[in-house]
Amino acid sequence: MQRTNISDIDILVADHDRHNLEFINKACNVGHINDETAKYLCQLYSDGMGCYREVFHVLGKCFGAPKTGVTEYDSVTDLSVEKPIKIADINPLCAYLVNHRLDADPMRNQFFTCRESHKIDLSVSSIVTVIVAAQKDVQRALEKVTGKYYQFFIEDVLLAVTRVFKDMGKDDDINAIKEKIRAKFTNKYVTNAAEEVLSILGQSEDALVVKLVRELDKLKKPFLYLNDVWRVKCLFDLIPQARTFIERLRDMMPERIISVRDKFYDITNPRNYRDSKVILNIGTADKVIPMEIICQVRTFFEFERKTHGYYATLRQDPSAANMAIENEAAEMMENGIEQYNKMICRCLDDLLERVGWNILYSRSNDVSLFEGFPRECKLYYPHNMVEKIMNKLDTAVKNEIFVVNNSSSKLDKTQEIAIFRFMARFVLVSAMPYTRTGYKICGNTLGAQLFNFVMNEVSRYYRRVD
Repeated sequence: MQRTNISDIDILVADHDRHNLEFINKACNVGHINDETAKYLCQLYSDGMGCYREVFHVLGKCFGAPKTGVTEYDSVTDLSVEKPIKIADINPLCAYLVNHRLDADPMRNQFFTCRESHKIDLSVSSIVTVIVAAQKDVQRALEKVTGKYYQFFIEDVLLAVTRVFKDMGKDDDINAIKEKIRAKFTNKYVTNAAEEVLSILGQSEDALVVKLVRELDKLKKPFLYLNDVWRVKCLFDLIPQARTFIERLRDMMPERIISVRDKFYDITNPRNYRDSKVILNIGTADKVIPMEIICQVRTFFEFERKTHGYYATLRQDPSAANMAIENEAAEMMENGIEQYNKMICRCLDDLLERVGWNILYSRSNDVSLFEGFPRECKLYYPHNMVEKIMNKLDTAVKNEIFVVNNSSSKLDKTQEIAIFRFMARFVLVSAMPYTRTGYKICGNTLGAQLFNFVMNEVSRYYRRVD
């Protein structure tokens, strides 16, 4: 039903939209950005309320209705404010926290602790905590576009020019040309790289010009890195839940997916940061408005919060970079990984006996009650790595390094291998690889031994690749 009255919230947001557009146009008029960049920024900031409603619409399609009341969220303390919010009050100037349930969760009801008789405590929940951020401040967005994103662009231009000149056998004067390019691009904000580079080179042979234009036109322009004007963070208990959510996005709205980046297994970044990121179009095909969805595990988020202060300072003042603090932050992230993996190991112990029973139950019809758990996903380790680990595990089971001792009846080697393969696959899709070499979870349970075996093989694989 169409509303006839314009609310105070609508007036407030429309006012904010006007302020944002004025700020962008002023930056363009003084030459801080060019027309192409201004047009794109105006596209992102022209309808704040409409974009924010679309953010919630996407969440509703993926998760359904909230399972708890929506509350305001304080980004400074990373805590929710105990102040329930009505739908009519939601606006892009505030951040919100809302809890949903992931109905497609392949882990649902698998992990629990028995206290007394019928009293069950869930160890892992299907509840997803969603933090819906406020619209990114337009000044901050402009700083990113003209700052670090523009520096990425300049470096990309220099690399492309170097590559072309070397391919053409004309690298004698490349350093002098690169200095001219860097100087021109630094003194004036430009995005039409091919035109600017050719103006520096002057008269050049046709083959070189064609190759340069082709390479420079492929480069991502600095404003297109700006994907987080609209953003949400989803906190899951386990990595497979996050991946199930991402797969669900791919299945439900493939035409909206701009990019997917999975860094849960990334041990190469110096900050040791682990998450997955989906960039989704909440606009139309001819008017792209990206929304950033960050997927993170709850345990890791708690450790990440402790580094917010340093990185917030660094954004304001890059000269405040401190290697000792960087190393301390990376160490803190590693502690978060270890804490999370301890939880996975506990889950492994919880599951181990039940998987064995399941194999006994399924003898007659050969259908596993655990079929599809955890669900296969496109975001996964390389196939050859998984096969090597599984083959090595098979040998360990045959040599009775891993044995199921508490089965209610005798298991043959095929059944034992099936149990341990299942559990190893659970570790592979759930745990995060360590940056530290040789780290092991303490404990002599079968679950701890299996977990350490698999993670040691993962570490060995990465060392071989490096």
